[in-house]
Amino acid sequence: MLAGAAAPIGAAWLTRAALDNLAAGGTSTLVWIVVFLAALGMVVAFVPQAEEYLRTEVARRSGLRATDRLYQAVSAFTGLRRFEDPHFIDRVRLADQGTAAPAQIVGRVVTGGRAALTLTGFMISLAVLSPPMVAVVLAAAVPTLVAELFLSRRRASMLWKIGPAERRAFFYSHLLTNSQAAKESRLYGTGAFLRGRMLAERRTADAAHRRTDRRELFTQGGLALMGALVAGGGLVAVVLGSKGGTLTPGDLSLFIVAVAGVQNALTTLITDIAYAHQQLLAFDHHCAVMRAGPDAPVAEASHPAPPLRKGIEFRDVWFRYRDDHPWVVRGVDLHIPHGTSMALVGRNGAGKSTLVKLLCRFYEPTRGTIYWDGVDIRTIDPERLRDRIAAVFQDFMQYDLTAAENIALGDLTALDDPFRIEDAAMNAGIHRTLTRLPRGYDTLLSTLFVDEAGEESDPEMGVVLSGGQWQRLALARALIRTGRDLVILDEPCAGLDAEAEYEVHAQLRRRRAGGTSLLISHRLGTVRDADEIVVLERGEVVERGDHRDLMALNGTYAGLFRLQAENYHLDDVRPGAGIQ
Repeated sequence: MLAGAAAPIGAAWLTRAALDNLAAGGTSTLVWIVVFLAALGMVVAFVPQAEEYLRTEVARRSGLRATDRLYQAVSAFTGLRRFEDPHFIDRVRLADQGTAAPAQIVGRVVTGGRAALTLTGFMISLAVLSPPMVAVVLAAAVPTLVAELFLSRRRASMLWKIGPAERRAFFYSHLLTNSQAAKESRLYGTGAFLRGRMLAERRTADAAHRRTDRRELFTQGGLALMGALVAGGGLVAVVLGSKGGTLTPGDLSLFIVAVAGVQNALTTLITDIAYAHQQLLAFDHHCAVMRAGPDAPVAEASHPAPPLRKGIEFRDVWFRYRDDHPWVVRGVDLHIPHGTSMALVGRNGAGKSTLVKLLCRFYEPTRGTIYWDGVDIRTIDPERLRDRIAAVFQDFMQYDLTAAENIALGDLTALDDPFRIEDAAMNAGIHRTLTRLPRGYDTLLSTLFVDEAGEESDPEMGVVLSGGQWQRLALARALIRTGRDLVILDEPCAGLDAEAEYEVHAQLRRRRAGGTSLLISHRLGTVRDADEIVVLERGEVVERGDHRDLMALNGTYAGLFRLQAENYHLDDVRPGAGIQ
């Protein structure tokens, strides 16, 4: 910075000396002046290259640290509420974009500092020749600084306001390129409709950018014209002064260079201040995410999650996702004794999966309490609580990783233990399928990372599993969490055929024998052997008991069970032709 600031000032004074030396007819020192000018030229040529390298290195290091801190904060969100808040997701997106802000701010400080030093040197030079011109140039810079700060705030505000439009545009572009959405968009011919929606959102965002760009164009253009008038007026005054013999040719050249240098340095300094201001505003999104704190706070005197010995109790639990939303869970009282299997059944939207989310502390009950062996789960560290739970969720993840990694993500301690991974796969009935893949368990289960050099035809580059195979893989991911106190199975066989479903449930019955389990399923035939079946309607418990008791009650459960049974005409099944 110092070298870059000093070089143009030194060059201006050396040029003045050279011109005055030539005008005086002297040549004794001219050679040395030229030598110094050449040396300064070398400095001017090298400094930008070194500066660019250092600027890039700062960007790499600070960007990596900012990204690490950001996603460390995001990973600390123990619940799901923030991930369902579109405004907060916009803030995270802008925070992610703002991870480059620290390096850009540092870069602007460096260039602004250099401009300030250059400005100081040229101002001193200009003061030697025309002190009034210094005051005029500085006065002209004030409105420029005010305008640039105003524009930087407007641009930062604009970027925040167009966040929803950019998010929706990304959503539609994802639908146009996603393999799952491609089936329906081709079958129903919705591609043009989705493209139109995407372009409409893009036009909305582009219009906001365009308005900001035009405002900057007219404001900065007007200020630039004002600066040019100031420089032109000063030049006319100096030329007139040179005719009177008060200034030498070297003075005239120094004045021209000094005025241009002052204006350029002022413009650079003001631009750097405004840009750094805008980057600080953008980085505020990063700071806001960092300050957000946990969404499921841990009590200061948190309890360890005790081994489950008595059971789990829901006591007058109420929940709704927002204050203006209807209640999803209404005053649920429920006891899951240790060592028993409980099934939650009911129509869609009855609150079954919500109870599971509350138990896992993805959300906090609006009212009421959930106890784990008599301990309020709000006083237990969420990580310790979840470490005692294994679960298969209805909306399980399909990771673009290898088969072994997909399973080991259920318990990272098994990542380097192929025997545990294979055991879990066997219990889920997916082991044989995985061994037949091109690279066995090391096969990538995705085509997302296919080599762009034309390797698409190589089967070892990635394999896509069927829906049922992914379901078994998700089950293996849960089963690798051995020794857990509670097993949650939320529609674990939704994507399986009848034979596979029978095999998986038989295996699960053996696995959960003597343990505590919570099963959610719409297929009532798979829950009839549960120790207790709880029927939910509109977030309330309306029936409970085992299969025999509920059938004798002839209520909601019995009606749903008989309705499903009507789809199976046993008289049409030949003996031994299927699973009974």
